[in-house]
Amino acid sequence: MTAEVTAQEETQQRASEVPAEEPRKNVAAAKEEEEEKVLEVEESKAETMGKSSSYREESNFLSDLKEFERKALNELKAKLEEAILGHNLFDEKTEESKKMNEATEEDNKKEEEVKKQGADEEGEEPLKEQEEKKSEEEEKSVEVEKDVSLWGVPVLPSKGEEGTDVVLLKFLRAREFKVSDAFEMLKKTLKWRKESSIDSVVDEDFGPGLGSAACMSGVDREGHPVCYNIYGVFDNEELYQKSFGSEEKRIEFLRWRCQMMEKGIQKLNFKPGGVTSLLQVNDLKNSPGPSKKELRIAVKQVVSLLQDNYPELVAKHIFINVPFWYYAVSALLSPFLTQRTKRKFVVARPAKVTETLIKYIPIEEIPVQYGGFKREDDTEFCSEDGAVSELTLKAASTATIEIPTLEVGNTLCWDVTVLGWEVSYKEEFVPSDEGSYTIIVQKGKKMGSQEGPVRNTFRNNEAGKVVLTIDNTSNKKKRVWYRYKTINNTF
Repeated sequence: MTAEVTAQEETQQRASEVPAEEPRKNVAAAKEEEEEKVLEVEESKAETMGKSSSYREESNFLSDLKEFERKALNELKAKLEEAILGHNLFDEKTEESKKMNEATEEDNKKEEEVKKQGADEEGEEPLKEQEEKKSEEEEKSVEVEKDVSLWGVPVLPSKGEEGTDVVLLKFLRAREFKVSDAFEMLKKTLKWRKESSIDSVVDEDFGPGLGSAACMSGVDREGHPVCYNIYGVFDNEELYQKSFGSEEKRIEFLRWRCQMMEKGIQKLNFKPGGVTSLLQVNDLKNSPGPSKKELRIAVKQVVSLLQDNYPELVAKHIFINVPFWYYAVSALLSPFLTQRTKRKFVVARPAKVTETLIKYIPIEEIPVQYGGFKREDDTEFCSEDGAVSELTLKAASTATIEIPTLEVGNTLCWDVTVLGWEVSYKEEFVPSDEGSYTIIVQKGKKMGSQEGPVRNTFRNNEAGKVVLTIDNTSNKKKRVWYRYKTINNTF
């Protein structure tokens, strides 16, 4: 069963009313207009930068790599293999190791004297036992390093796991295929994860407060899991202080942020051709501004932490409901971001949220609060209910969507939305029997630009069709999405 869509162009003459020009503009209105223009310019710049890099993930198949990329990958694998087997993966030139290397001959002599004395008094057997014990500990340590993994993927190349190349390529791409830089980045990441017990962070409980600040929901058009970060919750002073009020609390906030990344990464597939990165949507509506010092510090720490330890794990960063102050903060953070990271940023003003998200995420996967059809704990629609249909409504025209229902006693359920709305909309049930009366399901009303998606249901007592009428009185074309299903009522 399919819905029938008809569209008619109507010649509509609209008398334009020209208000009398005020002698002096309101200062607040003028400032708002100026900020709006700046937002449009900055948004355009961000869109241009976002388009400069492909949205699709770069191939992880060896056959698709360029010659210099394959060479860099092989060099990194060789260095990593040597470091692990040589028990040097976590060794760094720290101040402590420098002091040990610069030990005086006198200290060495004392050590030799102690060893000699022990041998003279107890024989050579204790020394032999100590050396064997030391050797066993070293072998055990090497075995531990051989089993080191990152995001569930073994990092020892000789184990032959196909996901190893995928993970190593992320570090190489983050460092422009500079092998030494990528190797140092990988070592620091592994060391940080080990010292911070990141592998167990997914099981930690950070309470209900931070739980409202982010969630994983659906996938985008390329199959990337989508994470929504809701910064507006920190407008609550109690939660703000709980999250950023002290250095200790900021550290806990950083661990929570790592937890969200780790949960998202669990949904990825580190194999050639698999989805190996996330889509991040950052909602800045009602978010505290740059005047909050603690938040500025935390944001800078998050940016540094994620960029240094989660390379190439985000396909796009989409910032929505962007306020005017965002661009000032962005300029401050810019020196700490790589060009590769900057190219992944997309920004959208409040009026452009749905329009921007729909470019990357199917309408049925976009949460209803952002203009999509996805509802939490939805009992009426699910992913198996079929695809969403789209139509383009020309300027000054009317379209009708007809949903037939031939069986009596069933319930029809539908979703419909118009990008930007500013149209007239009504719903009717038209019986097949010409002698019956048309039933008004939803009276005709003018839908403003801030309207969300419409969901409604209708149970028919006779055969007929539900007709959705959309009247576009504007001089711009409109995009319309809709879906419906029939629910068989059984008693």
